[in-house]
Amino acid sequence: MSRRKDRSFAVIGLGTFGSTVASELARFGNHVLGIDIDERNVARLADDIAEAIIADGSDEDALREAGVGACDVAVVAIGEDLEANVLCTMNVKLLGVPTVWVKATSRTHHRILAKLGVDRVIQAEREVGQHIAQMLYNPLVRDYVSLGNGFHIIDLRVPEELDQTSIGELKLDEKFEVRCLGLMRDSDYISCHGADTVLETDDKLLLLGRRENLRSLGDSLRSA
Repeated sequence: MSRRKDRSFAVIGLGTFGSTVASELARFGNHVLGIDIDERNVARLADDIAEAIIADGSDEDALREAGVGACDVAVVAIGEDLEANVLCTMNVKLLGVPTVWVKATSRTHHRILAKLGVDRVIQAEREVGQHIAQMLYNPLVRDYVSLGNGFHIIDLRVPEELDQTSIGELKLDEKFEVRCLGLMRDSDYISCHGADTVLETDDKLLLLGRRENLRSLGDSLRSA
């Protein structure tokens, strides 16, 4: 089997969000080109990524000279300056970058970016806020992933009240239309294909279902 080819990334805007994305991508072994108009932001990342360049993301020629057009993916992480964000997005599209993700700061901004044909609009604060609210609402939910079309996978901690309860007794599919994908017990994965699998306190159940059904299940366990 051939080795997976690492992609090259341009991250434009190296504030808190952009610098985190850039440094994590570099940590995964990818070639990362970081660009920011502020010399201080560039200097902070100079030792962590392959290239860190001082340039204006709203200047197409500057991005071309920096080599953005040769990258596989561009992440436009320019924050509060809406005009600079939109101009930068247009520039990376004009340079022919195959995949473009852009940070948005409002719904209006989101709509503008969608019209420009970007591959993914990121509303970081909103997405993190929703994530945190879900976990605060139900402390049993340790984490979750949205799969689209209303489906989610959640990591749900088994409460003490369900210790020694079998998967079959929960009637996940029958009562909630939720499917158990498995469970983690410490560092061990245990299949949930058998209805006789017995739960222990603090097991991590991996559950697949629609958001409303998962919420109903979570509510029933929380009030148990």
